[in-house]
Amino acid sequence: MPYKHLIFDLDHTLWDHHTNSRIALAEVYEIYHLQEKGIPSALEFGLKFNQINSKLWLAYELGEISQMELRTARFRQIFSELGVEDHSLCDEISDTYLDISPRKTTLLPNAIEVLEYLFPKYPMYILTNGFNDIQDIKMAAGGLTPYFKRMVTSQQAGYKKPEPEMFHFTLNIIDAQASDCLMIGDTFHTDILGAMNVGMDAVFFNPENQIHDKKPTFEIRDLKELMEIL
Repeated sequence: MPYKHLIFDLDHTLWDHHTNSRIALAEVYEIYHLQEKGIPSALEFGLKFNQINSKLWLAYELGEISQMELRTARFRQIFSELGVEDHSLCDEISDTYLDISPRKTTLLPNAIEVLEYLFPKYPMYILTNGFNDIQDIKMAAGGLTPYFKRMVTSQQAGYKKPEPEMFHFTLNIIDAQASDCLMIGDTFHTDILGAMNVGMDAVFFNPENQIHDKKPTFEIRDLKELMEIL
């Protein structure tokens, strides 16, 4: 279809959250001497972060916890599950992580090459459940800002993907019809079903070959495949 607008998710789609978070957590581990607190290694610290962070983000997207609860609960739960009862540093560690992590610059493979190809052809937008202060820094650090006309966050919209209102808010902001837009994202329930449920075509970026039970408009393993579709 002759799409008129492209809408991208940010984390795990363009900005490499796993790599950037792992590097930032290793720095946090050293800054706060967490081995002395009883956390055996930066690797274990990072693995536990990924496990707990995924659960809390799902709870946030379902409206079960707030942004503040997400940020304050994360490291307390990590400490508790790793057997560290002293939580006195958790808020400071959270602030440090939130300062370090979004400034990391690693993108998903071929992201810039693909954006260079798409930029002259389409107006492009970011649609994210992330928070304004963090996502702006990620965009700048990764060199992504010049490629996009606008970023829409859940904070701005008052809704979160996959809620239809989040997509309708975005369509109103960019003055577009759903049928004219293509959503590109890595989370099937949030990005892909959310977009398709409002009549938008969607590209499921699925480098890890996740199993899903509904066929997206397109499915890719590498961002470079967008150059074949578009």
